Amino acid sequence: MNFTKLKILSQNITESLWNSGGKRTIIAIGVLLALPVFGVLTAFGVASDTQLEKIVRHDVTQILALPALSNNDGDDERYYSSERIQRGDTVATLLQRLNVNDTAAFNFLRTEPAARNIFQLRPGRSVQAVTDADGELYSLRYLYSNEALLEVTRQSDAFVASQKNLSPAAQTVQGTGTIKSSLYGATDDAGIPDAIANQLARIFSTDIDFHIDLRRGDRFSVIYEMLYQDGEYLRPGRVLSAEFINNAKKFEAFLFTDAEGNEGYYSAAGQNRAKSFLRSPLAFSRISSGFGGRMHPIFRNWRAHTGVDFAAPKGTPVWATADGIIEYAGVKGGYGNVVEIRHSGGVTTLYGHLSAFASGVRKGSRVNQGQTVAYVGATGFATGPHLHYEFKLAGAHQDPMRVALPKADPLPAQYRAAFLGQAAIQGEQLMLIRDANFGRFE
Repeated sequence: MNFTKLKILSQNITESLWNSGGKRTIIAIGVLLALPVFGVLTAFGVASDTQLEKIVRHDVTQILALPALSNNDGDDERYYSSERIQRGDTVATLLQRLNVNDTAAFNFLRTEPAARNIFQLRPGRSVQAVTDADGELYSLRYLYSNEALLEVTRQSDAFVASQKNLSPAAQTVQGTGTIKSSLYGATDDAGIPDAIANQLARIFSTDIDFHIDLRRGDRFSVIYEMLYQDGEYLRPGRVLSAEFINNAKKFEAFLFTDAEGNEGYYSAAGQNRAKSFLRSPLAFSRISSGFGGRMHPIFRNWRAHTGVDFAAPKGTPVWATADGIIEYAGVKGGYGNVVEIRHSGGVTTLYGHLSAFASGVRKGSRVNQGQTVAYVGATGFATGPHLHYEFKLAGAHQDPMRVALPKADPLPAQYRAAFLGQAAIQGEQLMLIRDANFGRFE
């Protein structure tokens, strides 16, 4: 259809619609008809001016050197696989998913004492295996704990199992939160591990009593480590810096390591945040019975209470309140399971009614402040799970909640300049975390 025919057709349609009163319809149809017409004309206009150049084609021949063919029969081929342990897994099903088809390897794992840790399957952990095409095992690797991994390797026709210490890599993580009911509740809301919450409680325990001083609306920001081994998560690491705003008062703590490898937390001005003794041997609890005279809950007579009782669930970790040496760990009459620690300055502390002792706690072993030495229980003369804590100075009982606790050693002068520079950077990071978080909810 040429342009003249389109024009005649358009006029006929227009007259018909005009006579029927459809003025607006005529205008719309006229526009629609005009668009494709001009579009076609424009297209022909562009195409008519286009000149195509002739393209000269050349055939190129090149000889390529191919690698020499080998007589590789596949004996050296190795297949790497990794599987994450699932609930209900057995070693047999795990090896099957790893494509390990090696009876000798399975028997070795089952009978070799050094390889038995493979049977401590922990859901979420991964196992790596290297096999040949037929499923015979070359090596197997399993990170069975946060401290060590099991490695099984084939050497000639035999297997060898070895335990290797980890060298984890630390990734820096940051978090911030607001207290609504408790520190644990706030850290849970912020996705911060409980181990980091415990460290916060220890670091700020010299200024904040987490049993009674927390206020709704208190805020905290923290930068801490998360430890990984070859990309697999192990556990939380150390708190690197933190601030806590309690009842409108700000407290800061910055981790500093000196040239001798000694670590400590200091304020922005370089003051040691630690005291020589922690006020409380538990992270969170309440005092159920104070120091002094009281009615004994079992014998129903009035007698002196030589310590402080902290009510806490069974299994709650009990900390050493200061550096020292274990003087006694065992059963002691109505105290039940007891740990006694000898400290410098003629001070001893006692922890009673324990459900269990921590690994490595025995007479003569050295412990550090904040180290878990036992767990809350109800052994001996106890009506329920709680910790009985005593503080003795030169053999005389003192009220642990009122005795004056001296400050720990200050930051040595030779490290002060290095610390202040580091603390200034960390302080700016904490400010950015805090401001970014609170600005998000405004």
